[in-house]
Amino acid sequence: MPGLLRFVMRTPCAAMALGLCLGLFVAPPPRASAQLRSLPGTEAGKQQKPFRWPEGKRAALSLSFDDARLSQIDRGLAVLDKCGVKVTFFLSPDNVEKRLAGWQKAVAAGHEIANHSLTHPCTGNYAFSLHNALENYTLEAMAKNLDGGAAEIQRLLGVKPVTFAYPCGQKFVGRGLDVRSYVPLVAERYIVGRGYLDEAANDPAFCDLAQAAGMGFDDMDYQQMLKLVTEASAEGRWLILVGHEIGERGHQVTDTAALTALCQYARDPANGLWIDTVEAIGKYIRQQRAGAIP
Repeated sequence: MPGLLRFVMRTPCAAMALGLCLGLFVAPPPRASAQLRSLPGTEAGKQQKPFRWPEGKRAALSLSFDDARLSQIDRGLAVLDKCGVKVTFFLSPDNVEKRLAGWQKAVAAGHEIANHSLTHPCTGNYAFSLHNALENYTLEAMAKNLDGGAAEIQRLLGVKPVTFAYPCGQKFVGRGLDVRSYVPLVAERYIVGRGYLDEAANDPAFCDLAQAAGMGFDDMDYQQMLKLVTEASAEGRWLILVGHEIGERGHQVTDTAALTALCQYARDPANGLWIDTVEAIGKYIRQQRAGAIP
């Protein structure tokens, strides 16, 4: 009998037959994909409804600028208004007061005014943020910072922000085992939370709007900007570009001539782009996903 068992165990088919006879056979575990389909809250196995941009557009583009830099008013506003393009300005309240009349004009012109936090906390590894470091924040402190920034913008400009940009594109507070994401704080307050220095445009049918990707376009010429746009357009995506200063091309400066050419390209109906604010496109995506837009 021991010899027979050794023979059977060396022979897979015979081993299975023996197992069945003895009542020992155990079915193999389900494949991972089947397990994923059975998990609550997963989208695997569901048929994804095709996403449609409005009016037959192929893709969407939002231009955004951070920090309420002075050049955004001094040089950028005239360029954008001449091009007939509405953008999103993620404001740091301290800088708003330095050009208050200019920001009031931006509101009147229909540009989106959005929140970039009260004090712009980033990692303390950046020297400018050493005394305002995310590593030293709690979720409670960050919530106050978000709400404080929104309150100041509303006080100064009479606008309640509905979108947010993560300072430095960073989404955490704390250190080590105590690190926490503050994405949920943004998700419960805003239609869209925009990142920075990301490496891809947003898939409108899939992306998490609480941490939508934002790609920098400072220090680029027109051809470099156009490459990002055409790649996003080929895949039907939403590209959010992020700039800071507006002027002659350089570090954290969006080039005025390149910006003008990009706006002209985006406005040309032949190129099939919808260019609008982060708020407008974020709202459309939410409605499209919910089935509110056929």
